[in-house]
Amino acid sequence: MARVKGAMMTRKRRNKILKLAKGYWGAKSKHFKMAKQAVMKSGNYAYIGRKQKKRDFRALWITRISAQAKVNGINYSQLMHGLKLAGINLNRKMLAEIAVSDKEAFAAIVEKAKEALK
Repeated sequence: MARVKGAMMTRKRRNKILKLAKGYWGAKSKHFKMAKQAVMKSGNYAYIGRKQKKRDFRALWITRISAQAKVNGINYSQLMHGLKLAGINLNRKMLAEIAVSDKEAFAAIVEKAKEALK
């Protein structure tokens, strides 16, 4: 049986890592060993970032809802409780969008929540 040498697959594997490291500063984009470390670390950051993005957006939505709720004379927690009692099932993303784009509609929603609290 003929001997198989691994040069082709090794080169492919290295070039794949170097392609991912393109644009990195200094030796991290040129030397395989450093590029491999940098790509692994950036992959970890990307993984963590995908989780943090969800948290960040939820915090942004809550901040927007809270700010508009205060303008309408109610705090955030009371608003959310009132919406639950009123049976209004709007998620925070949609509430925040309404709060930013259509203030009159948001005011109407707040009034429904206030009525449900009484």
